[in-house]
Amino acid sequence: MHLSELSGEVEAVSRIYAARHGIERDDNWFILKLHEEVGELTQSFLMRAGQARAKGRTRDEIECNFRAELADVLAHTLLLARNFGVDLEAAIHDKWLVRNPDRPPQ
Repeated sequence: MHLSELSGEVEAVSRIYAARHGIERDDNWFILKLHEEVGELTQSFLMRAGQARAKGRTRDEIECNFRAELADVLAHTLLLARNFGVDLEAAIHDKWLVRNPDRPPQ
């Protein structure tokens, strides 16, 4: 699946969630929600690293939560990019992939 396809699916889920809970997804919401999710990922990482309380969670639950928070950060990054009309595949190519010496020129 390409990022653009994934972005469309994430957008559909987010739109439904926002409508169900009366959330206005404006420019501020997109960036602040991503910030919130990065904070949750940080907390999960610290638990996973043994540098925060486990809050009664098992090792498996902590690991599962870490993966879920990574997914949230990616999903909200896609939503933020989509909101501002950023083609992430092109931006990643221009910022990262052009510097890969093993990548054949396009």
